[in-house]
Formats: sequence, structure tokens, C-alpha cells
Amino acid sequence: MTLRLYDTDARQIREFTPLVPGCVSIYLCGATVQAAPHIGHIRSGLNFDIMRRWFAHRGYDVTFVRNVTDIDDKIIAKSADTGVPWWAIGYANERAFNDAYDALGCLPPTYEPRATGHIPEMTEMMRVLIAKGHAYAADGNVYFDVRSFPGYLGLSNQDLDQLLQPSGEGETGKRDPRDFAMWKAAKPGEPSWESPWGPGRPGWHLECSAMAHKYLGSAFDIHGGGIDLIFPHHENEIAQSQAYGDAFAAYWVHNAWVTMSGEKMSKSLGNSVLASQMLKRWRPIVLRYYLGTPHYRSTIEYSEAALAEADAAFSRIEGFLHRATERTGDILPAAAVPAEFAAAMDEDLGVPQAMAAVHTTVRQGNAALAEGDKESAASLAGQVRAMLGVLGMDPLDSGWHGGGDRGEELTGIVDSLVRLVLAQRTAARERKDYGTADAIRDELGAAGLVIEDTPNGPRWELG
Repeated sequence: MTLRLYDTDARQIREFTPLVPGCVSIYLCGATVQAAPHIGHIRSGLNFDIMRRWFAHRGYDVTFVRNVTDIDDKIIAKSADTGVPWWAIGYANERAFNDAYDALGCLPPTYEPRATGHIPEMTEMMRVLIAKGHAYAADGNVYFDVRSFPGYLGLSNQDLDQLLQPSGEGETGKRDPRDFAMWKAAKPGEPSWESPWGPGRPGWHLECSAMAHKYLGSAFDIHGGGIDLIFPHHENEIAQSQAYGDAFAAYWVHNAWVTMSGEKMSKSLGNSVLASQMLKRWRPIVLRYYLGTPHYRSTIEYSEAALAEADAAFSRIEGFLHRATERTGDILPAAAVPAEFAAAMDEDLGVPQAMAAVHTTVRQGNAALAEGDKESAASLAGQVRAMLGVLGMDPLDSGWHGGGDRGEELTGIVDSLVRLVLAQRTAARERKDYGTADAIRDELGAAGLVIEDTPNGPRWELG
């Protein structure tokens, strides 16, 4: 089956045809690093990690670029308020984003460029746009003339005459209030770089046009980001890049928000749930399951109850894999994923339908275990591992065990200690001292362990 994606520009699901056969190029708008990430931020990176993994599974050579916006108005304002250098704020939060991506199993991008590292490319793009009559300098600023570009607002489908263009302080000299800044004149005490139009710093939109051109060329396959970026950011990127002469992105793919009480999660609204906080309370693989299994175009309404449901659902999958491994030996992922899983993923990355195939296979596997059919159970467990592996959620994958050699050593020590206690519980049961046996089980449960009695003896796992 041909892979299909919903293209925001076309407003429909389109068959995916790469510009270069066998290759896929993706540009994702990454973090603006004025603050630590909440789970809404991380959802975007995770959704496109799943996209990237599926393309790779389908045999494509994937180039994945995710930028870092390390200079903007909010970073500068925070620096002024706190006295911390703007670059220190940006770097600390960039590290926080990458820590969260890593914790949730996101593969590192092929390239992760910073805006401040690409001032020459932005300067050259502005030179060309001014020469072509699409941009102009005024009061040390450089603006894009939106009326010079007939296709402006095609992505967001707005009326130019009704448009309210967001503007920042100091954006003087505009010919039209709808024009947007590509270069902002320096203000006293703020960071700046030299340019032919005087010292200043880049506008938010220009950086992505310049970096996409540098790393992916004049045309690439997919541009991604959250739905909140459609306007003004992506609309303005299109105007700059196409006016410059680039074909730019062939497909536009946008993920939906994580909301709380129906509102977009954001720091400014005071309703954000930091990724670092969530990772202290929930296992990273469970958080990945929670954020990654809804369809990328569906809104996730955050709640503790929904997270608990995700934890329980994933634990059922995980429990089956552990039981199957104990009874049949080590299980390798199957060579291919089931057809229904592949069909779901090919249809606009239908992860919910793909997960339905996972849960169906788990139920079949549990039935095979109950019937003592080890061969079928092992085969079904291999299929589950293959499907979860594509989604980056295979709990038996070594990447989720973490901690390196020291982590494995600690796991072995804990396992030995728990097994010693379980041996005491078994001895109590054999002498019919059920009170002591139950007390041991309850103590282990209070410590966060779940004990299951199996035909091969008791087994434990984290609750």
C-alpha cells in the first residue's frame, strides 16, 4: 500500500511521492529555548520521531532536520529580568529539551542547527529578496513586503485585507502593517550581529527559511510543526523562501496540541506540565505511549486519569511480553509487521489503528499462553515486539533499560534481592504460614513491585 499523508496546504490526504526516489527529507520546527519544555512541546518531536521511524522501516533514507531558535524576544526579555546572559538561558533550555527527547526515546536529528549559527545565510537571503523587490530596509530593520507575493496566506487560507500581523516592539518604518520583520534593528543592551543594514538580529521566520535551504536545498519533502505555527511562522517561511526562488516544502504536516481544560498548554497561561516533572512521576516509555498513541492530528486533553489508563494499557502489553519470554525463552522481533499494522501506518500514520493491531495480538498471545501453546505465543510476541519497535515503544529493547553497564549491574542486584525475599515467601507458603507470605507480598507491593505467581515460580515487575 502507498503511504499517504494529510497535507495542510492541500487540506486533504495525499499520496506521498518523494522528490528523490528512496529518500525522504524532513524539516521540523524545533524548540524556541526561552523555557524548559512541557509535554506539549515534546509531543511534536515525538510525533515526527514516529514518522521518521516509519519512513525508515519502509526502506527510505531519511534526512531529519530539527532547528533550535536560540534568540528571540522572550529569551531577551528573560535575560533582562534575571540578569542571566541570553546565551546561557538558551543553552540550558536546549539541554532540557534534548534530555526530554532522549528520555522518551526520540532518535537524534540528522542535523540540529541553531539560528545564531546561520546569520550569513540569512543575510544573503535578505540581499536577494531586497534585490527582487520582495523586501526593503527601514530604520535598521528589514521587512518582507507581503503584497509583493501573490501566494501569501495560501497555507492558512486567510484574507490579506483582514489580516492582523503580529509585530514586536521597535518594528518601525513599515510600508504596510501586514509586512513582517526579517531583521530587527539593535536596541541598547541587546545582543546583535552586523549586517549591511546595521547591527541587529534575525526575525523568527527568516531563520527557518535559511536553515532549510542550507541543509535540505531549494526543495524538500516534508515541513512539520505544531498547528499553532501555521500562521504566522509557516506562512511567512513560505513567502520568504518561494520569493527567494526555492520550491520549499512539498508537504506540510502539523500535529495538534496537548490541552488542559480545553486550552492549549503553555507557560504564559500557567497551565503547562513540565516534561521533567512528568518523567519523575511516570516511566518514560509510558509517557511516550501516552503522547505517541493518539493520532498526531488529534488533540490530547491532559489528565492524570488518562495517564493512568495509558500506564495500565501499556502494562498489559509489557506483561504479556515478559510472560512469553519467561515461558518460551528470548524472543526476537518478527522480520515483518502484520499487514493490518502496516496499512494503518501507511494511512496518514494511523497509530491508534496500528495500536489496535498490537492489542489484538497481545490478547491472542495471552490466550496461547493460557493454552500452553508456547510456539504460537512466541510467534505472537515477536510480532508485538516488531510493531512496538517501529513506534519506539518496545519494552524489551535495550534502549529502554538505560544507565549503561552500571544500570544493568544495579538491575541485577535488585533482582537478586527481590528473589531472595520471594524465596522466603515461597518457604512460608510451603509451611502453610500464609500470614507471613501475604505480609511479604504486601511489603513488596508497598515498595512498588507487583508479584505474580506463575507455573515457573513467582515473578516480579515494577508496578
